[in-house]
Amino acid sequence: MFAGKKKAVTFSYDDGVTQDKRLIEILNKYSLKCTFNINSAHLGTSNSLFIDGVTVAHCKPKPEEIKTIYSGHEIAGHTLTHPLLTKLSEEEIINQVEQDRLRLSEYAGYEVVGFAYPCGGKNYDSRVSEIIRNNTGAKYCRTIESNASFEPQKNLYEFKPSVYHMDFEKLFDLGRRFLELETDTPKILYIWGHSYEFDVHNTWAQFEEFCKMISGKSDIFYGTNKEVLLS
Repeated sequence: MFAGKKKAVTFSYDDGVTQDKRLIEILNKYSLKCTFNINSAHLGTSNSLFIDGVTVAHCKPKPEEIKTIYSGHEIAGHTLTHPLLTKLSEEEIINQVEQDRLRLSEYAGYEVVGFAYPCGGKNYDSRVSEIIRNNTGAKYCRTIESNASFEPQKNLYEFKPSVYHMDFEKLFDLGRRFLELETDTPKILYIWGHSYEFDVHNTWAQFEEFCKMISGKSDIFYGTNKEVLLS
C-alpha cells in the first residue's frame, strides 16, 4: 500500500546533470516525484556527449547547489566516478558506493539510502549486489533492465524498472495500461532515464505530454523511489 493507495508512479534519473533543472520544472508542474542518482566526485565538472550525431551538454551542478536544485525530490547514489562495478574488487565497490552515499548525505542534509547502478549493458551481478547489501547503507539499487512490469519485487538490490523513458511507444502504452488498471494488490510504474537525452532530438514536449497524462489521478500515489520502494 502507498499512503492507502494500491498504485504508485515514480521516476529515476541518472548522472546529476544540469538538464535536471528543466526536468524538475516539468515534474513539479504535474506534482510528480523523482529520484536523482548522482556521482558526487563529478559535481562541478563540465563535459559533453556525442549521441546520434548530436553534441549535448553533460555538465554537473556544484555540490553546494544540489540541496536546492533537488528540493522536493530524492537524492540517491550513483557511485563516486561512474565505473563498471562488475570489474572492481570488493573494496573498490564499497568505496565507490558508500563514499558517494556519505558525501551526498552531507550535501543533501539527510541520509541518502538509494542507489542506481552506473554504466550500460550488464552493469551489475549477484556478487556486486550482495556486496552493496552487506557493506553499505544503500537500501535499494536500481538496474537498467526494464521489465515492462508493474509488479513489486522482492530483491530491492537488483530492482528492475518498468520502462526506459526514451522508448516513447512503450512508455505511453504502459502508462495507459497503468491508468486503466484496477487492482487489489500493489502495482508500481517506474520510469528511468537521463535528462540530457531529451536534448538529443528535443523530445521534452513528448515527455511533458506523458507527465500530463499520468498525473493527477486520485487512485495513484506519486512518490520518490524511497517513498515507493521502502513504504
